[in-house]
Amino acid sequence: MRPFVPPAGGLHVLRLCSVFEPPPSHPPEHPDGGPPGALAARAARFDPIGGMQNHTATLTRCLDAQGHRQTVLTSRLGGPRDVRGLGRGARVHRTGAPIARLRQLWAVDALRGALRRPAVAVDVVHAHQGEDLATLVLARLAARRHRCPLVVTLHCSVRHTLRGRSLRARVLRRVGGAIERSTLRRADAVVVLTARTAAALHADGVPPGRISTIPSGFDPALFAGRQADAFPGAGRPRLGYVGRLAPQKRVDLLVAAFDRMREDAVLVVVGDGPDGDLVRSMVAASPRRDRITVAGFVEHAAVPAVLASLDVLVLPSAYEEMGSVLTEAMAAGLPVVASAVGGIPEVVRDGATGLLVPPGDADALAAALDRLVADPDLRARLAAGARRRAHDYSWPQLAGRVAEVYARVREEDELAEAAA
Repeated sequence: MRPFVPPAGGLHVLRLCSVFEPPPSHPPEHPDGGPPGALAARAARFDPIGGMQNHTATLTRCLDAQGHRQTVLTSRLGGPRDVRGLGRGARVHRTGAPIARLRQLWAVDALRGALRRPAVAVDVVHAHQGEDLATLVLARLAARRHRCPLVVTLHCSVRHTLRGRSLRARVLRRVGGAIERSTLRRADAVVVLTARTAAALHADGVPPGRISTIPSGFDPALFAGRQADAFPGAGRPRLGYVGRLAPQKRVDLLVAAFDRMREDAVLVVVGDGPDGDLVRSMVAASPRRDRITVAGFVEHAAVPAVLASLDVLVLPSAYEEMGSVLTEAMAAGLPVVASAVGGIPEVVRDGATGLLVPPGDADALAAALDRLVADPDLRARLAAGARRRAHDYSWPQLAGRVAEVYARVREEDELAEAAA
C-alpha cells in the first residue's frame, strides 16, 4: 500500500479544545491593560490553568514547527475574545462568554468558525475532550461539514475516570458518558494518554486499531539550562504541589498530611483555582503555617524554575487521567509522591521514580513524605530514575506520533473515497 504523503505545506488541522493556554499578557492597546501575566492570572481564576491547556498549546507549537497549518478554536476563559497567531502557521480563535458557569457556550459561539469553509481545506478535525461535553458535539458537526476524518484526544474520560458524588459529576458520568462512548465509536482515531484508558475504550466497543496511546509530555526547550531558585527564602527539604487548586486535586489533603508529618520540611503550593480559598484558609489555620508558602498562579514558562526549586513533587489527586505535571517533574529530576489512581501508576513507578499512596489517605501520604524527607539517598535514587524515564515523554517526539495518526486517518479516508 502506498503510504500517505502529506501535502508540501503540511496538513490543515482544525483543533477544537475547551481550554488552551491564555495569552501571556494583555495587548498594549487593550483597554484593561495590565502587567505581563495579568491576563493569564485572570484566566487561571476563571478556569485554572493545568495539564490540558499546556498539552494543547505545546502540541500545536510542535506541529507548527513540523510545517502543519492549524486553526484552534477554544474558550476565551477570563480574557478577551480575539484571534492571535501562534508560531508560523497557527491561528488561535478565543471565543465564548467570560462567565464561568456558562463556559460551555464557547462551543455555540465557535460553531460558525467550525463550520466555515476556509481558504485552505481542513484535512483533519482534532477534538480534545476533558470534562466539556460540548467539544465532542462541535467536533462531530465540524468533521461532517468538512468531510474529513475526526481524531479525538481523551484528556479525561467522564465515563471511566471521573469520580465524585456531586450532582455535576453524576450527570457528567451518565449523560456525558453516553456522548463520549457514541462519539469515540464513530471517530476515525482516538488518542488516549494511558494504556488503562485504551483498554477501557476497547471494552466499550472502540476497535483497538483506532486507538493510539500517546501521553502528555514536557517541552525540552523549557528545561534546558540552569534555573534560578524560585523560593530563595524557603528552607529545605521542599515538598511542592504545582497545578490547579481544584477539588479533584485534593490539595487540602496535602495540607492536612503536612500537618501530620514527623519530619521537618517546607511545603510550597503553586497554583490557583476554585479551591484556592479553602487551601489558603487551611494554611492559615495550620500549626505549621510558618513553613508553608502559597505562591499562587505562575505561567507555564516559569514551571521549570519552580520544579527545579523543589525536592519532592506531590500529586494527591482523587482521580487523574495521567497528570502531565508528573512528566515535567521527571524532566526536572524530581521524585514524586502521588495517589495510585487512574493513569498515575503508568507514569510514576513505585519505588523507581517515586512513591504511590492510596487516594484520600492523609496518614499514608504523610508517612510517604516522612520517608523521603528522612532518606536523602532514597530521594537521590528516585530522582535518577525519574530523569531516565523522562526521555520517553519529550513533546517533539510525541507530536510526531500524533502527526502519524493524522497521516494514517487521511490515508484511510483517501482509500475509502477511491473505493466509493
